[in-house]
Formats: sequence, C-alpha cells, structure tokens
Amino acid sequence: METRYFKAYSPILGREMECKLYGHGGKPALFIPCQDGRFYDFADFHMADVWAPWIDAGQVMVFAIDTLDRETWSNKTGDPFWRARRHEQWMDYITVEMVPFIRDTANQRNGWTGYPGILAFGCSLGATHAANLYFRRPDLFDGLLALSGIYDAAYGFDGYMDEVVYQNSPIHYMANLPEDHPYIQRFNRQRAAVCVGQGPWEIPETTRTLAEILSRKGIHTWVDFWGYDCAHDWPWWYKQVRYFLPWLLGGEAG
Repeated sequence: METRYFKAYSPILGREMECKLYGHGGKPALFIPCQDGRFYDFADFHMADVWAPWIDAGQVMVFAIDTLDRETWSNKTGDPFWRARRHEQWMDYITVEMVPFIRDTANQRNGWTGYPGILAFGCSLGATHAANLYFRRPDLFDGLLALSGIYDAAYGFDGYMDEVVYQNSPIHYMANLPEDHPYIQRFNRQRAAVCVGQGPWEIPETTRTLAEILSRKGIHTWVDFWGYDCAHDWPWWYKQVRYFLPWLLGGEAG
C-alpha cells in the first residue's frame, strides 16, 4: 500500500497539522479519528488493513487527519463559547484547506479534472464529525460512512447552546431543514450509511432520532441498527466497513 505523510501550517488554526494518505488512486475518502484521536490511528488501530483490498485495487484513497477534540468537544472545563468556535475553525480547516488539497491530489493521481466528491468516514466521535461534514456540506462530501456516532452536540457541550453549537448538532439543524431545500435532492443522489449497534457502550438514541428526521424529510440515507451483541469497539467497526464500503463505492453491500 502506498502511503505518504504530510505536515503543513494551517493559517485557519494557527498551528501545524499532520495527515497521511493511504493509496495511489480512486475515490478520495477522509478519515476522522475517534475522540481525541490522531491521524495515525487509521493504521495503528488496523483500519488501514480493513480498507486495504479497496485501497490496493485503486478504488479509494484515504486521507487521515487529526482532530482538535482535546481543545473542543473533550475540554469540558473550558468555556463552551470558545470551544464551539475553535471547533468551527477546525471545520473551516477541513472545508477550506483540506478539501482543495484532497481534490487536487485525487485529480493528479487519477488523471481527473473537475471537483471529485469526498467520502467522509469516522467511528464514534469521528462518525459525529463525519456526519456533520456530510449533512452541512453535501456539495463537498458526496458519501458518508458513520459508525457508532452521536448526533447531538450536547455530548460535547452539555446544556450549552448557541448558533455555532447548533450548526454542529445534526439532529437540530436537520430537523429544521426546509422541505424544499435543494440539499435534499443532492442527498438522494448520493450514498450515505449511518450505523450503530445496540450492545455494550453503544448509544443508539440519537441515531434513531436522526433516522426519524431523515425519513420525515424524504432523505433516503441508509440508517442501520445492528444487534444487541454489536459493541462500540473496533472489531465491529471492521465488520461494518466490510459490509458497507462496497455499496458506498458503487457496488452491492457486503
């Protein structure tokens, strides 16, 4: 598997950021680590091994990035006003700085022109962030694999709510999406899978709420609830990737 390491200063964040690319061609995917995670978790937790058949076949190339969770969602003693805005800076870092880099790299590696859509992928809080990117910016992210996420920003901000927390809380802003919003047609042309188990350490309630909202809006996202044996842990996420990824790349579910 071809890998490349990148480190660059982010003007938006005011700090250096690291990422790693896995693969030589195919559809670009963005991996967001679990809570407080780092870009190297994609390899260290063996997720790269799970994706390897599709990466090695040139069907997908994965860009793994860092979170800022320790400054934002996990920093429960910090000022929530500041934490929310720091998180929003991280979102801007992804959409303004990383997305053009990902698109340019994908175009160069594949011999493409234009603006390829990106598959957002994450597990646990990484799934929360991935879903937030997808639902807020389906013009940039045309696919989603969100495993064991929580889709209410109360997880990170408890009882605090303002306009920035709201726009990072999918069950809130999706509930208020107008019935005629053009994003709905876009969502229905794209492929997205949201999955959660009902076993140890899983918290499926917000996924149920999200599923109800999407159904009410006529958005045909695949929301899947796995059994009571399905735990909030890597071995189950490996199984879910193997199941959903073929479909997300244009084939049939595994």
